[in-house]
Amino acid sequence: MSFHHVAVATRDLEATHRFYSEAMGFELVNVDVIPYMKEGWARHLFYDTGNGEMLAIWDLHDEDLPDFDPALSTSMGLPSFVNHIAFGAGSLEELDVSKERWLAHGHDVVRIDHGWCVSIYANDPNGTMVEFCCTTRVFGPDDVRRARERLAQAAPEVDRAPAPTEFFLAAEHRQAQLSPS
Repeated sequence: MSFHHVAVATRDLEATHRFYSEAMGFELVNVDVIPYMKEGWARHLFYDTGNGEMLAIWDLHDEDLPDFDPALSTSMGLPSFVNHIAFGAGSLEELDVSKERWLAHGHDVVRIDHGWCVSIYANDPNGTMVEFCCTTRVFGPDDVRRARERLAQAAPEVDRAPAPTEFFLAAEHRQAQLSPS
């Protein structure tokens, strides 16, 4: 079964649109405008993530709308990595292209090798962590058996936490682009 879309809200449509269209490279393919709450309205933007699956953004307008923090995790008191949006990268080279795109658009990037996948992370303008992830190992029957065993255990053995393997700062990237070789 394919994934159709996930929808999140924004407090800054201009910055959010710029991030998802320019820094992420997604194409805006549809915008619905609908009535919202009592006297308001809402835009529902749909971005094709490159394979027909979409990310949707809500831009909400109503004077009775309470103030809210759109960050998926930190708004609930959780670390930013808990609730995040992950997109697939078909290869490590594609992951590097995404990293360079993020840096070129002013976003710091963290890279982590999880042992079975390699991921890069940045935050969108709403404070939501966004990930590109490249699977580097195929799961086999032993992996499935181990996953089921760990699910059933009341207190499973704890793995070491995945540590960032590289940090890339957008400011350093910009400086390197400006400096003559």
